[in-house]
Amino acid sequence: MIIRHAVGTELDAICALHRVAFGVAEGDAIATLVAKLAQDPTAAPRTSLVADLDGAIIGHVLFSAVRIPPHAVSAQILAPLGVAPMHQRQGIGSQLVRAGLAQMHATGCELVFVYGNPVYYRRFGFIPATPHKLIAPHPIPPAYADAWMVRALSDWALEHCHGTVRCAETLHHPQYWEI
Repeated sequence: MIIRHAVGTELDAICALHRVAFGVAEGDAIATLVAKLAQDPTAAPRTSLVADLDGAIIGHVLFSAVRIPPHAVSAQILAPLGVAPMHQRQGIGSQLVRAGLAQMHATGCELVFVYGNPVYYRRFGFIPATPHKLIAPHPIPPAYADAWMVRALSDWALEHCHGTVRCAETLHHPQYWEI
């Protein structure tokens, strides 16, 4: 298996992967999100990585741009991350996240956000964002406050940047922030 950048002709396969990875309840919504983010100019720059096993896409992670007005900081959000059900719990998602964070660091990204399972994402250095005055684009119920997380790739950014995070237009809808 290799982790590599996705190419534009793989969008249908990536969307199909997310449909099965997220199942009947969420799969179509996540696949639609991925397809729309691929076309959304406000999501640029974006990084799309796939886990490729003998030519089959078995995992995918997408990073897209976020802004924190009025700060001029380079920031991204990790959304979504999906692995084919028969390949889950084998470390593929972890490899995708680590490769993505390395890519973000190499391109000068200073902050990476995620809205996800705190137990899972802490292993990659993510910490709750709200205590650092980095506010989610939409209100998050208090019971899930720790799910809004940030990973600093620059000490400066975490210490000097604060405000409400603004995602790409596609991702900036309340439906993606509800639990």
